[in-house]
Amino acid sequence: MTNETKVEEKDERADSAAAAPALKKPVLIGRKLGMLQHFKEDGSVVAATIIVAEANVVTQVRTKERDGYSAIQLGFGRAKNPDRMTKAELGHLKDLPPMRVLREVRLDDIDGFATGQEIGVDRFAPGDKVHVSGVSKGKGFQGPVHLHHFTRGPKSHGSDHLRRQGSVGSGTTPGRVLKGLRMAAHQGADKVTVRNLEILRSDPARSLLVIAGAVPGGKNGIVMVRKA
Repeated sequence: MTNETKVEEKDERADSAAAAPALKKPVLIGRKLGMLQHFKEDGSVVAATIIVAEANVVTQVRTKERDGYSAIQLGFGRAKNPDRMTKAELGHLKDLPPMRVLREVRLDDIDGFATGQEIGVDRFAPGDKVHVSGVSKGKGFQGPVHLHHFTRGPKSHGSDHLRRQGSVGSGTTPGRVLKGLRMAAHQGADKVTVRNLEILRSDPARSLLVIAGAVPGGKNGIVMVRKA
């Protein structure tokens, strides 16, 4: 390899770094495909989640001078039916492909970022620790036994309190139900973050990340992956 070739390769890497500055804590929007078994080199098997994260597009850059804080807005996934998007949404994404998901990420330093840049899974490497946020599976309205693991009532002798709440204290001092008392309620469909999961594999060619353990949500759920 000649010196001229080395210089050219170095210049290409420098240009690429300038086009997409390195984030101190990279973040990506992805879609959960499901779970699988991952075999490590020592022969051990771990449960893992596979996430597809096609290149995220920077759709907006916010500055402290104009917006009061610094951040970048990322777009993920192409909209299936752009005709159903409003004029405001299409105007916001002018000169950009219509994106299905938009998320904002606050950063202390936004120098070098510009609308239209792409961020991919190549910013993550095997062994990195990440925090994964998503919306948990919705379980609907659940009773106290299922939701809070209350002890059930008796099954025999005509009891009608098998899975009921029991006393809530309204008949004793202070004669009212105290705030925060655990009762039947809606379960799931909440934002959940699982921290310090290990990246087992990064495949930039197919835009895939394999992460050890389970992450919130069901198949095809949208997740946010942040470097710990």
